[in-house]
Amino acid sequence: MTLTEILKKATQEHWAVGHFNISNMEQLHGIINAAKNLRAPVMIGLSEGERDAFGLNQAVAVIESFKKETGLPIFVNSDHSKSPESAIKAFDAGFNSIHIDLSKLNYEENVAGTKKVADYVHAKNPDISVEGELGYLVTDSSKIYKEAVEIPEESLTKPEQAVEFVKTTGVNRFAGAYGNLHGISLKTEKKLDLERIMAIREALPVEVALVLHGGSGTNDEMFKRAIEAGIANIHISTEIRIAYSEALRKAMADMPEETTPYKFFPSVIKAVQDKVEERLRLFGSVNRA
Repeated sequence: MTLTEILKKATQEHWAVGHFNISNMEQLHGIINAAKNLRAPVMIGLSEGERDAFGLNQAVAVIESFKKETGLPIFVNSDHSKSPESAIKAFDAGFNSIHIDLSKLNYEENVAGTKKVADYVHAKNPDISVEGELGYLVTDSSKIYKEAVEIPEESLTKPEQAVEFVKTTGVNRFAGAYGNLHGISLKTEKKLDLERIMAIREALPVEVALVLHGGSGTNDEMFKRAIEAGIANIHISTEIRIAYSEALRKAMADMPEETTPYKFFPSVIKAVQDKVEERLRLFGSVNRA
């Protein structure tokens, strides 16, 4: 099944495909282990910075090897490509899912750039899912914010504009701003505008999947309600980074004399796997592959 077909099924059956970010092999191993254990489809995302860290072509080759080895529907996504050139470069390298994020530009520039990417990708392979983004998230990085984060009304996605955006650009996935934010704020509870999600879901064709960015730190009940409202794809990054870094710090503290890098990593991989499994179960992804 293509990613578009899987996400349509998730939309109709009210579950969600998990999207998890990586920048190294240990994170990737943890995600793959979780997907294998639960027989779940997964999307593996690399932002522009993560692509630089891992290697663009290397990410494609390594993830494709896991896909062949496991037989699972695994998709490598160009998460938050900030220019059409960056998104197209990822597609040309072999990424089988493309995200173009021009949400910080004005509407006309966003539409033009997103359409350019969708047209290019679909002309070469109509089965590749392209994601566009409208409305903007007020935080940019997947990290822990110690201060409160204010979400202005003007940053949120307008349902009527979402319809026009999707129709004009031809995207397969639509990412909106519903009160979500990247990273975790220690002083701001994530509260999603569920009515806004439902309105956008009702207005768009079922073939166009709704994406939730900035999922980390959202409480379980809110996730369940968002999926019921129509979210079919949820991005998790900060929680992966926290699980990874905390486990690595502990492993290094527990083995102060150790100098062999791979000996630090079993517990680190397991920590990432546990976090991904927790999310896949909550999203209803188990045995969907």
